[in-house]
Amino acid sequence: MTRFPIHTIMTTDATGAATAVFASPHRVREAFEQRLAGLVDEDTLGVFILALANASYDDAMFDRLRARLRTAFGRWCARFDDGDPRAVGAAADDADVFTRLRTLGFEQLVATRRRQLGPWELQFNPLRGLRPPRMSNIAVNRLHKPFDPDGFHFNKPFLRREIFWEGELAGTQLRLLFNKFPFADLHGLLVPQAGASRPQYLDAEAHERVWDIAMLLGHTLPDVGFGYNAHGAYASVNHLHVQMFMRVGVGYPIESMHWRHNGGSEDYPLTVCRFDDRHTAWAALRDLHEREIAYNLVYRPGRLYLVERAMQGSHAHSGWTTGCAWAELAGTFTTHTLADFESLSAAQIEAELASLALRP
Repeated sequence: MTRFPIHTIMTTDATGAATAVFASPHRVREAFEQRLAGLVDEDTLGVFILALANASYDDAMFDRLRARLRTAFGRWCARFDDGDPRAVGAAADDADVFTRLRTLGFEQLVATRRRQLGPWELQFNPLRGLRPPRMSNIAVNRLHKPFDPDGFHFNKPFLRREIFWEGELAGTQLRLLFNKFPFADLHGLLVPQAGASRPQYLDAEAHERVWDIAMLLGHTLPDVGFGYNAHGAYASVNHLHVQMFMRVGVGYPIESMHWRHNGGSEDYPLTVCRFDDRHTAWAALRDLHEREIAYNLVYRPGRLYLVERAMQGSHAHSGWTTGCAWAELAGTFTTHTLADFESLSAAQIEAELASLALRP
């Protein structure tokens, strides 16, 4: 049980009416799409890219917003051609992404495709392949790195338009941003006490707050979850955050009951520990911190999956993946080419996961 009372999280929609955003899965999805639709015509290139990437992750949403997105895409093309400062003077990462989008062409954009490979999931998500790597292509040898106020972080003023919701939950001030290049349903970045400028390093308090938030939201959103990438486990931003998602009706492959860590008889390709008590979970996390062992986490209401793994940059990945973070270690891989999506096998995925195992 959570130590905090259940309370309604309120925000205000475009009409000024107060709505309980987290009151039900339907309400979250409705608010998510309404907010996203409002970003399509924003006068900022990065915000348009966010709207396009999020819409294209979902077939139905992409269909509903396609005409508006096509018009906005054409408008941004014209702005680049005319030398409009809002286009040519946009952030370098955003301008590069849009240049590659323009080369591809709007009509060639497709919604994310998915298929099952044995116990694993594969998705073809070409827009995610355009995202800036930030810290994810850097070799790391320690779990803690001091927060850098001059680096990328979630307090940057230009990110204000990318916020889906702000408020207090489980006694913690929170900021929930859209994930600019999503790979999960209703994918957001939840930043606790953003103004404290804490690095991507869990302490006991942060762990307990995420656990409490999952428990609290679980009363109305039973399919909610949070992924966490430690620094050194493909965290792309060194500002304390977890990744919020919804998996309605089906869990990640790591949650299947046939794995030994869930009481089944089969071994997962990596060492996985499941915890149903937050204090026992923290003891395990603290031990990994002391031994400088990288890890990824998946929080569910009342449950945590901890996956030990090799440090980022310590070995070479297969050519079909740019790296493995929490979703990959939970059994869902993203490809950026149709050829890889159509040709990969379950054995290749299992081998990639096994290659991340710690060596004696």
